Amino acid sequence: MKTKLCIFDLDGTLVNSLYDLADAMNYSLKKNGLPTHERDKYRYMVGNGITVLADRAMVVPDNTDPALKEKVLADFNSYYRPHCMDCTRPYNGIPELLDELDKMGIAYSVLSNKPDHFTNLIVSTLFKGRKFAVIRGTREGCPRKPEPDAALEIIKEVGVNSEEVLYIGDTNVDMKTAENAGLKKIGVSWGFRPVSELIEAKADYIVDTPSDILQIISQKK
Repeated sequence: MKTKLCIFDLDGTLVNSLYDLADAMNYSLKKNGLPTHERDKYRYMVGNGITVLADRAMVVPDNTDPALKEKVLADFNSYYRPHCMDCTRPYNGIPELLDELDKMGIAYSVLSNKPDHFTNLIVSTLFKGRKFAVIRGTREGCPRKPEPDAALEIIKEVGVNSEEVLYIGDTNVDMKTAENAGLKKIGVSWGFRPVSELIEAKADYIVDTPSDILQIISQKK
């Protein structure tokens, strides 16, 4: 069936945001007297939202202290807000991919486990003028990925059928989200996680460049 909607993960799929996330969490950890981590180690900490990121980064015996965790999250947010685009940029080929989707009349949306206000800020700034059908981050009352609720909301809002949707992401969380929502899943090799994770998560397709997504869409006509 013809593709009418592409749902993209944000971090590690549309944009490389790893260093800004790492720097913000390291700032917060250091401020609260906790050990920091090398930037690249955050590849395996991000993906499930800021709260889980804090859990994974606070590798100390008292990391279950609710007050300490709340302080780490607050300091992360206060730092990340003005610094969330210091290093974050779209991956090569992503703007061109969106251009082609526009030409083909295929809608595209963002679904992220990043807080909704940060998701909208980054997308509206780095992709200014782009016609995203829906932009969704983590919101109160809506379960985070890999629960399918937000993905199904987007599909309903755009007004397409699940068979007409491709879900694109870089982690097993994304692949599980697509599976739970009954969507075809594309794993991208340029993101934060290795291809082996995408294979294990049973991605329907694995792509090495954004233009490869267009090849998949052409095959589904």
